[in-house]
Amino acid sequence: MKNYLFGPNGLATKIVHTRYLSRWIVMGIDVVLSTLVTVFAYWLIRFVREEPVVWSWVAYLALLAAVISALAFAILHAHRVVMRFTTLRETWRLGIAMALKVIILYPLIHVFYPQVSNERLILGALLDMMTTTVVLVSVRVVLVSLYDFLKVRLHGEQKRVLIFGMDDCSASLSTAVSNSFLPSYKVTGYLTIGKRYKHYRLSGESVYFITGEEGFNRLVKRLRVDGIVFPNYRTAQEEQKRLVRYCQKLGLEMLVLPSVEEMSDGQLPRPQMKEIRLEELLGRDEIKINMKEIAEGLEGKVVMVTGAAGSIGSELCRQLTRFNIKQLIFLDSAETPMHNIQLEFTDKFPKTPFVPVIGDVRSLDRMDFVFRNYHPQVVFHAAAYKHVPLMESNPCEAVRVNVFGTMNVADHAVKYGVERFVMVSTDKAVNPTNIMGASKRLAEIYVQSLSVAIRDGLQVGATRFITTRFGNVLGSNGSVIPRFREQIRNGGPVTVTHPDIIRYFMTIPEACRLVMEAGTMGMGGEIYIFEMGRPVKIADMARRMIELSGFDPDKEISIIYTGLRPGEKLYEELLSNKENTLPTAHTKIRVAKVREYNYFDVVNELNKLNELAARVNIPEMVKMMKDIVPEFVSRNSEFEKYDKESVS
Repeated sequence: MKNYLFGPNGLATKIVHTRYLSRWIVMGIDVVLSTLVTVFAYWLIRFVREEPVVWSWVAYLALLAAVISALAFAILHAHRVVMRFTTLRETWRLGIAMALKVIILYPLIHVFYPQVSNERLILGALLDMMTTTVVLVSVRVVLVSLYDFLKVRLHGEQKRVLIFGMDDCSASLSTAVSNSFLPSYKVTGYLTIGKRYKHYRLSGESVYFITGEEGFNRLVKRLRVDGIVFPNYRTAQEEQKRLVRYCQKLGLEMLVLPSVEEMSDGQLPRPQMKEIRLEELLGRDEIKINMKEIAEGLEGKVVMVTGAAGSIGSELCRQLTRFNIKQLIFLDSAETPMHNIQLEFTDKFPKTPFVPVIGDVRSLDRMDFVFRNYHPQVVFHAAAYKHVPLMESNPCEAVRVNVFGTMNVADHAVKYGVERFVMVSTDKAVNPTNIMGASKRLAEIYVQSLSVAIRDGLQVGATRFITTRFGNVLGSNGSVIPRFREQIRNGGPVTVTHPDIIRYFMTIPEACRLVMEAGTMGMGGEIYIFEMGRPVKIADMARRMIELSGFDPDKEISIIYTGLRPGEKLYEELLSNKENTLPTAHTKIRVAKVREYNYFDVVNELNKLNELAARVNIPEMVKMMKDIVPEFVSRNSEFEKYDKESVS
């Protein structure tokens, strides 16, 4: 019995994890309750006066009450608030709606049945309005209490959090926190800096103030606080040198709710509390995306993501769950990360139909099987080898995966009628100085030349090919942020390759949103460049992460410089010397004007390159890469000897 109620597939689990009921269903239930109360009021008055019930009149009364109740609810928008988020402050609409109902209903009764006395009409109206309001509010109180009970029973003891700030959104933030996704949270109060709101209360909770770190530490200990909820990332950024540092020193969670854009139009199954990571406080403003256009382009589609177990691929998959897609295909060759993604989606996104597929993008037979069996309509190609030093040591594998793998997936996309193919590229493909960047540039050239061939009728197909090019993503697997975090956790030192090295950065979620938006904008053949903001000095980033972690970079945790790695640039570029850009409808996305290549020449050259890679003929392969991509000039690499000219 316990498993039936509270097991993984139990009734309580389904209730807590379900999406919100449609407001039309809730409105229908309220109309039924309102109608029943009206009939009850009629029956009660007749019963008290010992008068017989006229059942034919009851039917007319019920119909009239139902129509007027629905009209009153609609006029006052009484069902815009999700029921589980309802507080007593929001029930006033129900009371006004019921007042409007009796104001319309009972004069109509007097018109159709003038023999009913005014005394009885007034008595019936008051009884109807008050009883209906009490019933509707009581139903909500019971359901919200039941939901909270089941949530606590399922997920154990709630984490105690303080909400930072006392602005207009604080009370609604409290409601959202109380109804957020796993784990469950309990609002213990509100936190402010200074004594301005001393002795205030908000939504029944106390407002606490602090004036410094010692006061914060005492408050956390007294209230047994587990975390602080910030209203948004900007507020957290503004509090980096004060509250964020306090939280870091005590090991408290720093939490934030998704943006309004993410939660609107049912994009998220429920508000999901997100832990703020240090890299998200490093000074970049969040990029805003219009999700409606993306939703229209993905509605009812089968979508496949290659490299689905990687940093970008897995985040793309998470964001795709917001849309009403028909099926989501995960494709990756890494078994253990794929298993972890499968477990995550089974737990967090049970409503999204997905299929995990183990496969190598280099395999002709496997790709044919995947496209033939699942018929994807949209493909996001994120599978690639990306680590520069590793690819300098394993150049043939870089070519086999990044070039031939892309060719293989793109060719099968055309063969099986994929509508859109969106390739994830990198700024390292611009004026490449390493094997990884050059291999991604070759992949760009192939995808673009194939698109041009289809456009010009030289190749049969209807697939639109779009390439997206951007810089580093904060917190991706193997990037500097996780490495810095681990080094700080271990007490240092933090290692940086060069004091002057700079990089463009954006967060993984915003990179994925831009990839999806570019995919809907493209007509075919475009290379989209993302506006990355100002480049960040890696040494400055390391210093700030040390400070945000509560340490002094000059005394407690040092920064040491290890020297540039093979193939590594001091700075990255988003455009080559021969490229320029044009604006698009999105201020953060531009389209690159690049040279068009002859598809058949490209195929011939890349097939030869792939043969050299398969035979592990590294010298000839690298020379050929430099012939096809003349701007590929190696830096700090053994392959500098193959450069045709010296570049100072």
